[in-house]
Amino acid sequence: MVVEQLIFAIIAFVLFILMFYKIIKNNDTSYIALIIMQAIGMLLNFCERLFNIKLNIIFMIIKYVIAIILPVAVIILEKNNIPFTEIIDITKAKFYLKLKNNKKAKQALIHLITKYPENYKGHKLLAEIYEDEGGMRKAIDEYVQAIDIHKRDYDSYFKIAEMLTHLDKPDESIQMLSDLLKKKPDYKQASCLLGELLMEKEMYKEAANIYQEALRYDPANYDINYNLGIVYTMLNDFESAKICYEKAAEINALLYSAKYSLAEISLIYKDIEQAEKYFMQVIEDEELAPEGYYELAKIELIKGNKETAIQYANTAIDANAKKIVPRIKKDPIFIPIIAKISIPFNLDDGIERISKLQPKEIKAKEHLEEMFEISRNLSYQDIEILNRNKTENKEQQQQIKEEEKQRDY
Repeated sequence: MVVEQLIFAIIAFVLFILMFYKIIKNNDTSYIALIIMQAIGMLLNFCERLFNIKLNIIFMIIKYVIAIILPVAVIILEKNNIPFTEIIDITKAKFYLKLKNNKKAKQALIHLITKYPENYKGHKLLAEIYEDEGGMRKAIDEYVQAIDIHKRDYDSYFKIAEMLTHLDKPDESIQMLSDLLKKKPDYKQASCLLGELLMEKEMYKEAANIYQEALRYDPANYDINYNLGIVYTMLNDFESAKICYEKAAEINALLYSAKYSLAEISLIYKDIEQAEKYFMQVIEDEELAPEGYYELAKIELIKGNKETAIQYANTAIDANAKKIVPRIKKDPIFIPIIAKISIPFNLDDGIERISKLQPKEIKAKEHLEEMFEISRNLSYQDIEILNRNKTENKEQQQQIKEEEKQRDY
């Protein structure tokens, strides 16, 4: 027992001196709490020897933990470039965050990064606090510092891009996301956000390239398939758009906007039965139901079913008179039945309807409706010629590519 106490005293004393030296060398008071705990452990050992008593198991464990195990653990961590100050300040910051005291949390982190400017965790957590508070510019500065320290912190890249978007700096955000995707091409959120930004700037070909690349890593993602469908819609590549919308609708059966787009594409290609099938599904959605019934009314008129067309038109008006009535009055196809349609005198029912569709969806939807109106007077023969020409163009492009490859060899 005497030998054990002597060995303990020597090891504890050496560790005490070492911790005290770190205070002086690093000019860091974070070690004071550790030194106090060491002193308590050494005092327990001294009392045990002085009064010739044997401590119970609990006090023995406490003695070894605070006087030897903790200092040794600190030495090992610092050998692995984890300063004791980081442990203390990060712990304090997280504790204050739980108490909703952001001011104290920031003080602890600022103390840490002031002492250790290259401390990645300190910059990252401080950035997250600034972001949560709405201090976007300060958050960006801290995320940049984190990236400089840890080059593979892809989440911080994305955070910066998001905040640049909120600060109305789309060009800077696009550049940041492009750089991120060069480093990590399978970062789905970056692909989605970059595609959105490119669509907003009407850079549809560039957006198509981004989404196509993203599908290589996540082919069953309905957001990517749906967005790519919108891009192809705006590029008037309706065949490709149809494939993407079908995939999106297959993945998410409740994605009625994709089914509405598929219905409009079917109308463009004069596939009335297919369009009707999709519109019958669309009317299950509260948002799109009025327009679904409106389109079904037109289909019934094309098929010569005036009574059914009247029923659909009235249902559409009941759902949203303000939107549907002007369209019925404007479209000549309703002239034969307009006298039998129940058109209210007051179109404002007092209900303010906020569309759930995003601007990109509304834009694509309106574009499809416009293209249908343009193609409306085309005959079936015209459609077949257009499809045949498109197929021939694709075959010619493929042949040119093959010839270029042969020349390269």
